[in-house]
Amino acid sequence: MSENISEIDYTEVIEYALDPLIVHSQLKIIYINRAAEEFFKASKEEIIGASPLDIFKDTSKPSIEERISGAYSRPAEVIEETIYKMDGTAVDVELYCHPVKIGDTEAIQTYVRDISNRKHQERIENEMKKQINELSSTIVPLMDGIAVLPLMGSINEDQVAALLERVPEKVRVQEVEKLIIDFSGIYQIDNTVVDYLFRINNVLKLLGVECVLTGLRPQLASEAIEQNINVSDITTISTVKAALNLLGVNHSL
Repeated sequence: MSENISEIDYTEVIEYALDPLIVHSQLKIIYINRAAEEFFKASKEEIIGASPLDIFKDTSKPSIEERISGAYSRPAEVIEETIYKMDGTAVDVELYCHPVKIGDTEAIQTYVRDISNRKHQERIENEMKKQINELSSTIVPLMDGIAVLPLMGSINEDQVAALLERVPEKVRVQEVEKLIIDFSGIYQIDNTVVDYLFRINNVLKLLGVECVLTGLRPQLASEAIEQNINVSDITTISTVKAALNLLGVNHSL
């Protein structure tokens, strides 16, 4: 009697759970709860009997099938995947599955959590970071052979690594012979970034580009010295205007 009560309780628990739940065995869905019906926009009758692989992209199916095979013996790790609702709508989800036994049937219970909003926000943030990186590596031409690279905002290790990758190529394409690297717009920086920035200067010198660093705050200079970065052969000056004078350019042009 207690065993029957336990089974009824379990059914009620998963039936009214807020997250979509799917139970499947031998690549055949044998149960879904109400939340899964709402999520997939289909009734139990339409889904039960189908393969759990049907909701995945073709490219994901082999790895998902392998994952399902392993889940009969142990819980699988949480993964992120793109799946499809019954109306063809693609949605980003987290999936977690573990083995269950229903009577004598060995089965797998899969939890589906919609993370579309989070993934959408991540894509927006990644695009913004990409645009910031592109903007931060924009070399502004002043006149033939002379340009300025204005660095702005809070620069982290990833951004300055992107600078080290992009700036030498842009200098080559734009045929820059003299480059002013202006630090005055930077308001936050760490020790690793300082090393990268001075490395960019060295790389450009190897390419035959004369560099002048402007707007270096005392903090940046102090951190460079603390890291034993040789600044003796680096040309520094207070402002872009002063750098133009140093390079013999009439900045009023």
